[in-house]
Amino acid sequence: MTTLPLLSLRAVGKTFDNGAIALRDLNLDVREGEFLSLLGPSGCGKSTALRLIAGLATQDRGEIVWREGKRPEIGFVFQDPTLMPWATIFENVWLPLRLRGVSRADATPAILETLERVGLGDFTKAFPRELSGGMKMRVSIARALVLRPALLLMDEPFAALDEITRLKLNRDLLHVQAELGMTVLFVTHSVYESVYLSSRIGVFTQRPGKIGVHLDVAPPGPRDEAFRMSPIYLETCRNASRALEEVMGL
Repeated sequence: MTTLPLLSLRAVGKTFDNGAIALRDLNLDVREGEFLSLLGPSGCGKSTALRLIAGLATQDRGEIVWREGKRPEIGFVFQDPTLMPWATIFENVWLPLRLRGVSRADATPAILETLERVGLGDFTKAFPRELSGGMKMRVSIARALVLRPALLLMDEPFAALDEITRLKLNRDLLHVQAELGMTVLFVTHSVYESVYLSSRIGVFTQRPGKIGVHLDVAPPGPRDEAFRMSPIYLETCRNASRALEEVMGL
């Protein structure tokens, strides 16, 4: 960890063309190397915050400040894998490199290494229609990772998956983050998922969204089944649930 955050959102606001206010006075520091979850119900502005950070939209108020003065390499994983159905898994992961002018031959080592990292080394020639929902999401994650981003943005990527697949992908995601040392900003509406994955949680208020409560998840260490059954995990889940109820006015 460094003393300066990787990025800071300062009094950020966003209003849509229809007049709906998505964000108001959103303040957030994202520290290098952390796994930070944004927790809140659907429609509270979490996804909008990710899009602003990624440069896919522009805030109306406030500023987003990057430590190096410019946006670093970013990977984005959406809730829908958004794969090209006519392309093989190899070609889907090649896409971001291809858009940067990297040839198939030059891209091959990075693609194969990334697919191995997400457990799909034997599926390079498969098509999306031949994969399960969990495997499609692994392809989407591989496509985001192939550029070796400093920051990985994930917008409820596991929300549509069954619980067993979701737990497996949670564990694998933490393993990949530890291997690559990247920063992860993860949007979810699941208290249990946020506590399992995160070193820190930002609890969103109702729209217009902002961070109502910050929670540290301690202690740092391996996140496994023993952690999921531990008193500290259960207590942190209770604290996160209370914080969510508080900021939602329930």
